[in-house]
Order: sequence, then C-alpha cells, then structure tokens
Amino acid sequence: MSPSRRLPAPFVFPLVLLLLALVPSLEAAESTPGTRTRKIGGAASVFSLFNLKPESKFWSESVIRTEFDDLEGSTSRDSSKKALLNFTRAGNIANYMSLAEVDSIYLSVPVNFIFIGFDGKGGHEFKLGPEELERWFTKIDHIFEQTRVPPVGEVLTPFYKTSVKKLKQYDLPLISHINHNFSVHAVHMGEDVMSVFQHAIKVLSRREDIRDSREAAETLWQVDSDQMEHLFSALVDHLQIQEAYNIFILNPKPIGKSTQYGYRKGFSESEINLLRENKTLQARILQSKSDKRLYLDIEKGVNRRPLYESHPLSSFSWTTTDNMDMGDWSKKCKEALSNFELLKEGKSKDDIVYDKAVQVLHGKKDEMHDIFESALKSSDLKGLHAECLTDMWIGRDRFAFIDLSAGPFAWGPAVGGDGVRTEVSLPNVAKTVGAVAEVTEEEAEAKLQDTIRERFSSFGENYHAVDILLAEIDVYELFAFKHCVGRRVQLALCKELDERMHDLKGELEGYNTGDSDDINKKKALDALNRMEKWNLFKDVPEEHHSYTVARDSFLAHLGSLLWGSMRHVIAPSVSHRAHHYYDKLSFQLYFVTQEKVRSIKQLPVNVKSVTEGLSSMLLQFQKPMFSPHMLSLSEDPALMMAFAMARRAAAVPLLLVNGTYKSTVHTYLDSAILQHQLQRLSEHNSLKGGHSNHRSTLEIPIFWFIHSEPLLLDKHYQAKSLSNMVVVVQSEVDSWESHLQCNGRSILWDLRRPVKAAIAATAEYVSGLLPSHLAYSPAHETATEDWTWSVGCNPLSITSKDWQLSEFQRDVIARNYIVTAVEESIQIINSAIQQLITERTSERGFKLFKAHERVLVEKYNSVVSLWRRVSAMSKGLRYGDAVKLTSMLEDASHGFANAVNSTISSLHPVQCTRERKLDVQLDLTTIPAFLAVFLLLWFLLRPRRPKPKIN
Repeated sequence: MSPSRRLPAPFVFPLVLLLLALVPSLEAAESTPGTRTRKIGGAASVFSLFNLKPESKFWSESVIRTEFDDLEGSTSRDSSKKALLNFTRAGNIANYMSLAEVDSIYLSVPVNFIFIGFDGKGGHEFKLGPEELERWFTKIDHIFEQTRVPPVGEVLTPFYKTSVKKLKQYDLPLISHINHNFSVHAVHMGEDVMSVFQHAIKVLSRREDIRDSREAAETLWQVDSDQMEHLFSALVDHLQIQEAYNIFILNPKPIGKSTQYGYRKGFSESEINLLRENKTLQARILQSKSDKRLYLDIEKGVNRRPLYESHPLSSFSWTTTDNMDMGDWSKKCKEALSNFELLKEGKSKDDIVYDKAVQVLHGKKDEMHDIFESALKSSDLKGLHAECLTDMWIGRDRFAFIDLSAGPFAWGPAVGGDGVRTEVSLPNVAKTVGAVAEVTEEEAEAKLQDTIRERFSSFGENYHAVDILLAEIDVYELFAFKHCVGRRVQLALCKELDERMHDLKGELEGYNTGDSDDINKKKALDALNRMEKWNLFKDVPEEHHSYTVARDSFLAHLGSLLWGSMRHVIAPSVSHRAHHYYDKLSFQLYFVTQEKVRSIKQLPVNVKSVTEGLSSMLLQFQKPMFSPHMLSLSEDPALMMAFAMARRAAAVPLLLVNGTYKSTVHTYLDSAILQHQLQRLSEHNSLKGGHSNHRSTLEIPIFWFIHSEPLLLDKHYQAKSLSNMVVVVQSEVDSWESHLQCNGRSILWDLRRPVKAAIAATAEYVSGLLPSHLAYSPAHETATEDWTWSVGCNPLSITSKDWQLSEFQRDVIARNYIVTAVEESIQIINSAIQQLITERTSERGFKLFKAHERVLVEKYNSVVSLWRRVSAMSKGLRYGDAVKLTSMLEDASHGFANAVNSTISSLHPVQCTRERKLDVQLDLTTIPAFLAVFLLLWFLLRPRRPKPKIN
C-alpha cells in the first residue's frame, strides 16, 4: 500500500471547476475585432498593377497605372482610430497594404509587317486591302509568354529529332511571368517601292549554274543577298523604322515563266568548281584591288520620310505609303541599280565570277571574306562550299524578308525530324490565288463536269425532281464560289450559269405555288431564300468581292508564317537556366592539341575570327577579355586520360537525300564524361572558370580540342554548351556530310573551322540563346522544332556559314538578361508578399507596424518604378539601357524583402511574449479563494505516519 493516500475522485472535479472559474476571461483580455470584416473608409491603398489576368491584357501605356502613389499616403490619410480598426480587420498585413502577388508583367514589342507588291501590280496582280488583312491578322496571338526550353539531350534520337531532359526543378519556370505584347503594324508600300525591288532582283541575280547558257531552258538564278540587304537597310533608314522589328513580305512579278530564283551569299557550286579549275582566274583575283563600282551606292540619311512619329501601340493597325513621297528614294535606288546593271553588260561567265570574288575579297571583312581568303591560299579551294538557296532571309539589322515569288526550297534534317521546311511551307500566290484567277474556259468546263459527277454520284433510287434541282444549285454555287467570284475577266461559262440560275429560280417558284407536298415546298422555299442572298455571277466593284476559299487559305497560311517569325525570330524561346547581365565577359580559351605548340600563331585556328565572333554577342556597355591558353595532351597525362575516357565510336546509319543507305562510324567525345573529367582536373590545377559571385565579370571556359582525325561531340555536334563550360572539337576534314540537307543536297561542314558552332554554343552558355528552330510548346510541354526560319547570315542558321550574331539575336540576349532579372524580382517580391499574407494583424502590433510602414512603401515603390522604366525602355527597343537597371532591380527587390523580414521580426516578440503577459489580469478578490484551496489541498494530501502491518 502507498505511504500516502490518493485524493478521492469526487474531490478532483470540484477543484478543477474552481480553478477554471478563477482564470481571467479571454474575452476580457482580448479586444481585437474579427478579421473577416471589410476595411472601413478611405481609398484603396495600392493594387498591384502587374497582377493582370487574361481579360486585362493591354495594348498601351495605360497598363502602368498610378495607384502606387496611394501607398505612400496611407499613413496620413486615415485618422488613428480608423487606421487601427482597418488594420485589425484586414486580417493580415498584405490585405491592409492591398498588396497582391504579381501574376504577369508585359513587355511591349513593336513589329512592322511591310507588304510590297500587294497593290494589284505585283505577282499575279494580287491585291490585299486593309479590311482583308485586319480580318485575318487580328486572329494572330499577339500576346504570349516568354518560354524556356529544358536542357537538350546529349544525342539526337533516331530520325534526328531533338530530345530534351525534364528536370524536377528549373532555375526559372519554363513558362515565364513575363509576357511579350506585340503591337503589329501593317504597312502597305506603293508601286514606286515595288518597282525598285523588281528591278533589284533582276540586276543582282546571276545564273546558279554558269555552264548552262540556254535561254529557253528552265533556269535557276541566284540573287546576291548581301546587296539586297543593303537595299532593305536603305529603305528602313529612309522610313526611320529602326526602333521596330520589320518583316518584309515581297510579291514581285516572276522573272520568267520558266525561271526560278533564290537568295544566297557567296558562290554557287558551279562557280566554286570554275574557280578551282581556273588557276589563272585565281591569280587574277589575288592581284585585284577594290572597285567601288561593284557595290550598290545608295546614300543613307538624305531626304528621309519618317513613317510615323511613334509606333502605334495597338493589336493591329494599317498604314499605306500611297500619300508619301517615295519618289526621291525610288529614283536614287534605280540610278544605283542601273549603274550596276551597265557594269554587268557583255561580261563573260569568268568576268562575272571575278567581279563577285573581288566583291567578297575586298568588301566587308566578314565571315565569307575570311573563308574565301583562306580558301584562295590553297590551290584547290578547300573548305569553300556553296551556301543554300533560300526564299527568305534574316538580315544583320532588325529586318527579315520573305519573297513569295522565289523558290520553292526545302531544308532541315536529311531524314526524319520534325518541322522540316518543305516546298509547300510558304504560301504560294501562283498555286492559290493565281491558279483561281488564271483558269481557262476549257479548264473551267472540265472542273464543272467533275463537280457535277461528284455531286450526282451520291443519288440513290428514291429521289424527287426537286432534289435534282437542289443538287444542281449546289454544284453551281460551289463552282461559282471557286471560279467566278473575284475574277477581273468573267468566264463565259459563268455568264451561262447565271442564265441557268434564273431558269432554276422559276422552276422552284413553281414548286412553291403548286400542289406539291409540304416537304418539297419547304425545300423549294429554303433554296429560294438562299438564292435571294446570292450575287455570285454579277459584275461587282472589286473592293466588294467576296473572299474566296483560295484567298482565305492563302491569308491563313501567311498569318501562320508571320506568327512563326514572332515565335522563332523576334522573341524565341531561350535556355532554362538563369542568365544575368555582367559588365565584363572573360573568355578563357583553352586550346588542347595532341602535340605541344609553341605559340598561338602556330595553331590551326583563326583566333581573330573567333574573337570577333565572340565579340558579336556583347551588348552596348559590355567589355570583352580574352585569355588564350595552350594545353598539350602529350605533356599532361591527366588531360590525356580525360580525353581518352570521353572518346567513343558509334555506327551511325545514314539515309542520304538521294535515297542511298550508308553506315558510317563516327568518332566522338561524350560530353557528359568529358565534363566530369575536366571538373575533376579543375580541382587540382588552374583549369577553372565560371560565374563569379558578383555581377562584374563572367568567366566563360571554352575547351577547344584540336585533333587530326574526324572528331565530333555526341555523334552529331561540333560544339556544345554544358552547365559550366563550352566544348569545341576541330579536326582536319574540310568536307563532312552532316545530318542536315537543303534542296536535296547534304549540307557540308568544314571541320577545320568550327567557329560558327563555337559562337552558337558560347552564346547559349552566356545568354541562353538557342538555335532558331527550337521553341518550347506549352501544348506539348516540351521543345518542338520548326526549321523554316533557320536562315540568314548568323551562327543559328543551318543554311549559312556566317558566325556573327544579328541585331535580332543581340536583342534576344539583352531581353533575356532583362527577363531573368524581372523574373527573379517577381519571385522575391511574391515571396515577401506571401510572408505578409501569413502575418496576422492585431491591435498590439499596430504601432510597431506603423514604424515600419513607410520603409515598406518606399522599398516596394522603388521596385515598381524600376519595372515601369524597364517596360518603357522595352517599347523603344532600348535594351542596352534597360539591362543597366537589372542590378538596381536586384538590390531594390532584396531591399523590400529585407524590410519585410525586419518588420515581421519586430512584430514577433509582441505576439510571442508580451501578448501572453498582457492577457493575464490580476484580480485581488481571488487571493482568499486561492488560500482556501491551498489549505484544503494541504490538509488532504499532507504526509502521515505509516502504521505497522501486523499479520
């Protein structure tokens, strides 16, 4: 038995009730009102202007409202009592400040679609009006998010389809908070401008195959894209539209019925063969001097005619230059073209090739110049390959053009792959609109008979005479809609059908008034109602013609193509990593050779071309630093081991464009193994490079492996961007059949010059710039391919050998720096606002919060102000100025987050300690009761002397 007795159960329950009665009431201690009631009095303090939903999409500067100023005056506008009541009833601090998490921020992107040759005097006399364009082009999605592509797989999957790796978490979301808001401006150029480009195509073209001199044969011509670029640049300068992206759509008259043409920079295959065989011509070119007559002399900056004062900020707007005086510009261009044409007259094929060679050799010091100059030093012109003929082009400045009369052409992966550019990828005026307008009487009669046979073949045995009449009406309606509506010269057959329709109308009226049954009467009445609305065979003014199926199909196809230009050229997807702006880019070039090389000059690398190509990715205020290093596999066993471990061989099956099957063995470096081995080496020696902890300098390690045997990366690449380095491979093969093709021929790579691939991979590492054919598809939740816009003189194009980035791509780089900074700023702000949402309001913390409120307001407004400035600068494409704000935006965002943390820290002691002490009220009348309870418990529980147990 226990030495002390337990308290009997009947005593415990009364004691507990007594103690509970003595505890102070919570209602007496807590006077905070409920938190679900609305705020009383006063205007809303602030509403996040960027928390926009789809129905709030904007087209003008009105998106940036001014209600943020209300935050600053929130302290003084309310009386102290009303402010306290509003604070306690808000429920949390974010509600009191009316702060909401940011959903989207929109960056304006001005775009001009400039139509040349659509006034009825271009190809096939096709004419487009503003109503027709607006009807289709307002259906283009003018707002879409900035998207990011997950990391591309190490190797191409079978059939050369790019594969991506889906990660559990990305640095930034694949679908960004940043939206691109395209303000589309359609510009219609008049006959003066069309005549200039019509003349330029004729003057700047030469035969693709110089051995073919037959006049009547079907011939293929090549137009000098360099000179055409100069012409487009002069027009952009004349109209003063440099601060917008300009997509030109050309519809010139064809050169001839049996003539095709395309655009190319450099030489054709037959011209290269002529140069290779004619040693005398080579010597003549090497001894030549510059001749200014070989270049178009079009002066810029004279008698400019600005198209507009500022780019229209609307989803779609229309401007015509009919009322503008383009005569001076047109006359100046035609004079320059005529002088150029006179220079070509009577020249032999050798002289034509000579002129082009002198133009390349003594012209702009660009990629083609370096390739051609290097090729001339070898008598057999090694490494000089013909570039692809294309019908579209991306210029070095902010313009691109599509020629609907050129081509058709095709390019992309040789076998398989998605999004391959085919001969029907572009809308064809001749096969759609032109085919409708030019159908002959005989062809129309045949088409009518085909339509009749197709319609009446569905009739069974049980039919009525009225059904035959209705079928006849269907046939005439379908035929007229395709071949009669919209014609300038009416077919005689259409007039005959018009007369027949009057007869049909009389027969149907007989059914309607006769003794026919109700079903046939209803059929006849419906048919008559249809015919009352028709005007299929009448001659009506051209501007009121109905839209034919062919025109609608053409415009839908063209709209899809122009949307692709926005998605793949102007605002393409970028890499999934976070890329920041740095003041300096330090390129650490590690040239790894098999044997030791004494100096950089002895390397088989044109270092000058490499540095110029790398410099093309710099923005306005960035500075480059180049640090070349030479490493030798023979003198570094660890590096040799890393190279040997990464080296692999694979049997790659190839189905060539001519249908021939071929299996080849590719020796390649496995990028994953090589990266792992180089990382291990960097821990023990000076092989290192990477992102610095500040925004001053970014180090870019580029490992350039030079090997004698054919060598690739991951079976199909010459260079790749990895997570912390760029790897490039170079070997002594001047002509390598790649997995890509254009116009039925394999695209040849010069493995001795991987400069283009190196620049593209480095641009991806530095800024997230991806090849033009890649884009993220929200519908597929992965990367998709479209090779249509893989054109132009830039390293992202497969149809050209050039390696300097264009203005389009430099803008993408700058915009990605801005988007990354704004995206991270949104994440920081949203995280801080989320903390304020979880922080409950109370009467006790009101004064402490008021001490921090002004700081919170100022910090938040500074972030909003920077968002405003970035948005305003983006409207004018002033990305160089906007990127300078990214470091300020980062500091301001962290400043707001720190202010939030400081505010919450100051409130927590009140909630955790002081409130508990303040809630306990001391009542002196309860002291005697406590004494009585204490005495009772002592009496019952006091220790007693134990009694001895006696058995």
